[in-house]
Formats: sequence, C-alpha cells, structure tokens
Amino acid sequence: MSETYRDAGVDLAAATMAKALMGAAVRSTHSPAVLAGMGAFGGCFDAGVALQGLRDPVLVSSTDGVGTKTLVATALRRYETVGQDLVNHCINDILVQGARPLFFLDYVASARLDPVQIATIVEGVATACRATGCALLGGETAEMPDVYVEGAFDLAGTIVGVVERAQLLPRTDLAPGDAVLALPSTGLHTNGYSLARRIAARDGYAARPAVLGGASIGEALLAVHRCYLREVEALRNAVTVKGLAHITGGGLFDNLPRILPKGMGATITRGTWPIPPIFTYLVEQGRLAEHEAYHALNMGLGMLVVLAPEEVSAALAAVPEACHVGVITDRAEVVLVD
Repeated sequence: MSETYRDAGVDLAAATMAKALMGAAVRSTHSPAVLAGMGAFGGCFDAGVALQGLRDPVLVSSTDGVGTKTLVATALRRYETVGQDLVNHCINDILVQGARPLFFLDYVASARLDPVQIATIVEGVATACRATGCALLGGETAEMPDVYVEGAFDLAGTIVGVVERAQLLPRTDLAPGDAVLALPSTGLHTNGYSLARRIAARDGYAARPAVLGGASIGEALLAVHRCYLREVEALRNAVTVKGLAHITGGGLFDNLPRILPKGMGATITRGTWPIPPIFTYLVEQGRLAEHEAYHALNMGLGMLVVLAPEEVSAALAAVPEACHVGVITDRAEVVLVD
C-alpha cells in the first residue's frame, strides 16, 4: 500500500481549510500599501506609500512569541486572545524605539492542524493588526507531528515598523533626576507563564479565589497583553519622551536598564501604581520573594516612560492612568523603595 502525507501526520486539506477560514480576517488588515499578501510566496509592501512624507526613515523590526501562555489557552480551549497578545507585544517592543507598525507576519505550528483553532488564533492576530493600522502581510501555518506534543501549539510573529531617525528612542539626554512614569499592565501579558502555571496548578484554572474578585485563575491569566501605541502617541504629542521600557521577560530589573546610559539606574517607589490581583495571588500562593516576583513578572508595570521632571504634570494630564512611580539615579541599579 502506498504511503501518503496524511499517513505521516500532515493533512494538506486541513491547511487549505484553515487558510480559507482566516482569509477574510487577514484581508481586512490590508491597505493600498499591500501589493501581495496571503497566498503569495512572499508578502509585498509598497514602501513608497508607507514612508511617504518621512525625511529620514529607519525601519525597526522585532520577532517574539507568546511562550507557554499557549498552554493556558489550550487548557481552557480559548484561542481568540493569544493572537492579540502576540501582535501587541511586538508593537510595544518597536514602540520602545519610537516606531509605529507597518506590517506583521505570524507563525502558527502544531502537531495536528485544527482548521477552526488555527483560524481563531489568526483572527485574533488580525483583530490587533486592524486596531493599530498594521497590515497582516502573511505568515506560516505548520503541521509538525514529530516536533510538537499532541494538542499543543506554538505562536510567534515578526513585525516591521518605521520611525524618523531624529525621533529614535531612547534619546541621548536621559539624566539623573528624570521622572519615571508607568502605564499599567492588564496582567501577566506574555511573560512569566512557566512560573504562573506551576503555581496555578495547585488550585486549577477554574478556581475563583477571593483575591481575584470573581474572575477565575484561567481568565486572569488570559487577560490580553495591552498595546500602548495610543497612550505613547498621546504622551509624545504632549511632552518630550526620553525613553520607553517594555516590561517583559526579566521584569523591572532587566528591562529598565536596557534603555539607560551606562552608570545610571532608578528607584521605583512601592505603592505608586495599581497591582492587578493575579499578581497578589501568585506572590502569596507561590511565596515569591520580592526580587523574584519583579524579575519574573511585570507586577503591573506594563510600560515605563522616562521624561524630564518638569513635564510630569503635562504627561499625567495627557494620559491620566499613567502613574509617577520613580526617578532615574546615578547608581547603576534599579531598586524598590518605600
């Protein structure tokens, strides 16, 4: 009897069905700048249209994934949000350098392709792209039965954005005494899930501990990773933003120093921003030391903004939910203080 690709675990018909199901969502993100998208061997984007009016454009790119948050989505059979997580994470990463998004490409892989599941994930990607004017230019759907565990999937993506060279961040004039503002997070975003899953396993995703105010642990863990594009644009229109730090893997202690000049650090004052209840649950149930919590998790600090101290009032007027949480120092460390 002859062998088939399907016998080996790869169903080409399922891949075709998935592409058909996601097609409308993908096309809904396209603008006149998209010359070739889904179905083409390579996506084509008209740079002349996208970069029109820019004097000295710099392209900024980033690749990332959503990590083991996919396992929470699989356990709860909720796939509509992880695509948004992916896009928003990548937008925030290039936003830190001052860029706005142009186009995005996604990668979804699993042991066995479920067309509805894959289409739902990609529709989430398209939802976030539409919300930010970012074209979903293409991607890859891979079925790899000997690489991925049955029932699991992986999700990653690449973004390309643009910024005027003169507006690149961080600026070179960051200095001790500059203020640090925080834009709050909605939860874990896309980092710390290996630790969070280990702690949450004790109660289970369906549990509704009192500290979560009626939400289940699973619901709290699937809270969508915020995109800060709108808030950062409002800040840059109101004040001179000197630097931005997206608080992702490595938390406060690893990410803020990435944008600071050598020899500088910061003091961050406890109690100056709201901490989402899911962090309280994880810290208490996991008995996490403070340094571990702020290293593995964002602890409510989604995006940090550095600006001159005299501009704090204007910044808070432009984005009222921002919190004044700290100050840049001349010591090469980030510390929490009371």
